[in-house]
Amino acid sequence: MRKEIELEVAATILMQLGGRRFIAMTGSKDFVGTEDSLLMTLSRNKSGAHRLKITLDFGTDTYSVRFYKYSPMRFDQKRGDFIAPKEKDIYSLDEVYWDMLQEIFTDVTGLDTHL
Repeated sequence: MRKEIELEVAATILMQLGGRRFIAMTGSKDFVGTEDSLLMTLSRNKSGAHRLKITLDFGTDTYSVRFYKYSPMRFDQKRGDFIAPKEKDIYSLDEVYWDMLQEIFTDVTGLDTHL
């Protein structure tokens, strides 16, 4: 039951972004749903952000939107040690209503979500 709720929140967020048209127009991929959010990898865009996380605040029925760069853990051969993953915020906004998601996405990335 809990897995269905997780998928329902993520599916709703994706639908509000534009669904399959959003995916086709933006080249976004690697979608991951959690109990309250949708994460995705972005294609190259004007902001330079690699990832997007949209989180639902159940109390206010609004979203928090976070565009960020992500560098995965890697091995540095010179040091002989692992370098921890890094995240750098590009743009974030709280208290976003569902009907603002597409416009914010386009403003930040320069990618259209629909024709």
